[in-house]
Order: sequence, then C-alpha cells, then structure tokens
Amino acid sequence: MKQGPFNPAGLKQQSYYNHGVLRVGQPVFLTGQVAWDAEGEVVGKDDIEAQARKIWENIGLALAALGVGPEAVVKLNTYALSRETIPALHSAREAFFAGHDLPASTFVVVAGLADPALLAEIDVTLILPLD
Repeated sequence: MKQGPFNPAGLKQQSYYNHGVLRVGQPVFLTGQVAWDAEGEVVGKDDIEAQARKIWENIGLALAALGVGPEAVVKLNTYALSRETIPALHSAREAFFAGHDLPASTFVVVAGLADPALLAEIDVTLILPLD
C-alpha cells in the first residue's frame, strides 16, 4: 500500500488538509494541546495568534520527545471557541507543516475548554515508524 496523502475522487479537493494519510507504524494519540507553558500558565490570553503558535510549539515538543516531526502526524482534531479563530489556527498549522503533507483534519466549535482563558485545543494522532 502506498503511504502518503489520500484524497479519493468524488470528495471535495482542497489545499488546507487531506482526507486521509496512510502510514505504517505504531499509532500514538496525544492529549489535546493548548497554549499552556511548562508551568501551566496560559500564553497569549485573548490572543488567538499567540495561542495558536504556542499550541503548535507544544505539539512540536511532544513529537520531538518521540523522535519524530510533522511527517508523523496523520490526524488533527481542533476545538475552538469560534469560527473567527480559523485564519490564525490555519496560519500556525501551515507554518508547522511547511514542507510536509497536511494531515486529515476536523474543526469543531465548542462552548468552552478546560481553562476559560483558552481559545483553542488541538489533539493529534500520529504514527511512529516501525524500527
């Protein structure tokens, strides 16, 4: 089976995600990442661009701890307080995945998150390559 993006004919074709990503390896499911620093303080209160950058920084730290990069990510679920956050979230995501295939992605507007100062949360599924 060919690995990489999966975009079957008949489904909407777009540039900001792939319908699926085929990878062989061990799946890993990260806890939803938010704009908390190492001390649990919210970075960028009331600033979705700062929060989006911090979320992707945190995801990058988790991936690095596993010895992989953006290429390992196959699925994202993004939870945000409003649709108005989409441009900032997309911009930060595109910067993170620059030069890599975009994963499958879901965006959901929610009433709130664990900390009322948080504007978005992203959970990531990745596949660790087989040794």
